[in-house]
Amino acid sequence: MLPLNINNLSNKNSNAFFLIAGPCVVESEELVMEVAGKVQEITKSLNIPFIFKASYKKANRSRIDSFSGHGDEFGLKIIQKAGAVFNVPTLTDIHSPDEAILAAKYVDVLQIPAFLCRQTELLIAAGKTGKYINVKKGQFVSPSSMKFAVEKIRSTGNQNIMITERGTTFGYTDLVVDFRGIPEMQKNNVPVILDVTHSLQQPNQSEGVTGGLPALIETIAKAGIAAGVDGIFIETHPDPSKALSDGANMLPLSKLKELLEKLCRIRAAIIAE
Repeated sequence: MLPLNINNLSNKNSNAFFLIAGPCVVESEELVMEVAGKVQEITKSLNIPFIFKASYKKANRSRIDSFSGHGDEFGLKIIQKAGAVFNVPTLTDIHSPDEAILAAKYVDVLQIPAFLCRQTELLIAAGKTGKYINVKKGQFVSPSSMKFAVEKIRSTGNQNIMITERGTTFGYTDLVVDFRGIPEMQKNNVPVILDVTHSLQQPNQSEGVTGGLPALIETIAKAGIAAGVDGIFIETHPDPSKALSDGANMLPLSKLKELLEKLCRIRAAIIAE
């Protein structure tokens, strides 16, 4: 099930998965264009539908001195430019009803962060834009409870909804993925995405910088494809060690193609059964 019918996002194989990928945040125009261009090249060669993502600002940071962005419209215009140059749909996070209205002018998909998935006013405002809405499941929310977020958006008349699994809190500083939640959330008749890289975060570290387990990216991604997710979400960066946000759990851009090739083989094997 493919979530979008915009900007020529299509795939003749209706059983294929789609990819949401990009850097965590808009660090610079150069970085955004480099990542968007490379991922577009890879996904085109593999016939994988691609949605480019980047946050124009980071509202949820542990420390006061953490990078949060260069300015709202500055970041949004760069994301919009990447979508236009590479002819791909774009996605970014929003954090308030006013941001829903602003970001809808620039991107194709509005993403509700996990910590805000129960915020009624935000969900309603996002739904009213008519854009595609991707709601990340809160780390504290059961898969079955995500039906209420879907219902809130549908109450606006907007049927363009996706849900993203991104791990469940396991103690104070770890997350686990319960793959039983994927078919449970698919009962809402919406595409369900697995956010591979955020599911491997190790939040709430004492130094105020989120940790991660990037060595498990391939494991979680493979398991997600085997479990039947509609889409995969991966944050990627040319050099995660220099990323301004979430570098501890991002995939090096140089490793993306090999990973996607493996995922395609798993999906093909499942389809062939």
